[in-house]
Amino acid sequence: MSYRVTLLPGDGIGPDVVSAMRACVDATGVAIDWEEQIVGAPAIVKFGTPLPPQAIESVRKNRVAIKGPIETPVGKGFRSVNVQLRQELDLYACVRPAKYIPGTKAVHQNVDLMIFRENTEDLYMGIEFDGGTPEAAQVIDAVNGVSEKKIRPDAAVGIKPISVLGSERIIRYAFEYAVRNGRRKVSLVHKANIMKFTDGTFLHTGRRIAEEYAGRVAFEDVIVDNMCMQLVQRPDHYDVLVLTNLYGDIISDLCAGLVGGLGIAPGANIGSQAALFEPVHGSAPKYAGLNKVNPTATILSAVMMLEHLGEREAAQRLEAAVRAVIRDGKEVTYDLKADRNDPTAVGTKEMAAAICRRLRV
Repeated sequence: MSYRVTLLPGDGIGPDVVSAMRACVDATGVAIDWEEQIVGAPAIVKFGTPLPPQAIESVRKNRVAIKGPIETPVGKGFRSVNVQLRQELDLYACVRPAKYIPGTKAVHQNVDLMIFRENTEDLYMGIEFDGGTPEAAQVIDAVNGVSEKKIRPDAAVGIKPISVLGSERIIRYAFEYAVRNGRRKVSLVHKANIMKFTDGTFLHTGRRIAEEYAGRVAFEDVIVDNMCMQLVQRPDHYDVLVLTNLYGDIISDLCAGLVGGLGIAPGANIGSQAALFEPVHGSAPKYAGLNKVNPTATILSAVMMLEHLGEREAAQRLEAAVRAVIRDGKEVTYDLKADRNDPTAVGTKEMAAAICRRLRV
């Protein structure tokens, strides 16, 4: 059976790690018809936009895509292409595993977490008004008219929507994953002690849904700042985490740090009509084209893609090959060496080639 998959190389180191991933997926023997689309910086040059309509339509048509990182300007310029894709395609479930791999510089070895992040709401909706603009003044006047607490007139304003529907989708997704995969507990992370209506909606929805799974999956809720401390001290106490958009972004990076960093952190964005797989790390443009960066996160994202396609055996073989190469510690990139200046470190292509050889054994 052949699968048609949209391929979005991205920019910066994106093309480097995506090429390595593609070689490894092809080496599994699964037949993939890759439909490449330009996004990010190259798309701005060619089409005048970082996210051309044809790229979105390709994902809609094929229903499965995998992408490299895309740079997002900080404090200026265009909004995140990653966020736009999630919102345009309603990819409401961001799934990010954090699992110890022997051979990495992990802070903890007893980590096997699944993070489920709501992907379409919260502050990441991008409903913002710049301070000093007529639009901001209008919003401030409206809020000040109904609230005892007053916003200063020179403030920039952001809106944080948390809906019952959005909360239900991601929380039920997390519970269903736990049931299918024999996971013991779902921990809902929030700040409802302060944000009683927005985070409160997420918490109350979670408590209601948890009742449906009582006796099958344990449930608890944890305040987000406490969760940060608990994960550092005793990550083995947790199993499946479900969070709103902003907290999910932050906590998933924290969990990646526990197991060795973003270089080995894969991710998936799942909706009812499409699925998009991507590494968690950024585009690191200064390393673009240098054949230096670690391709593991993108290759493990492809493992998740193969599982999504129903190619579980191929996914297991590819993950085992990645773990074997990292465990051996010989043909790995500089960041996976005990000494980052180790002259025996290999490049992106060479590490991918070592993984491919493991697949053929």
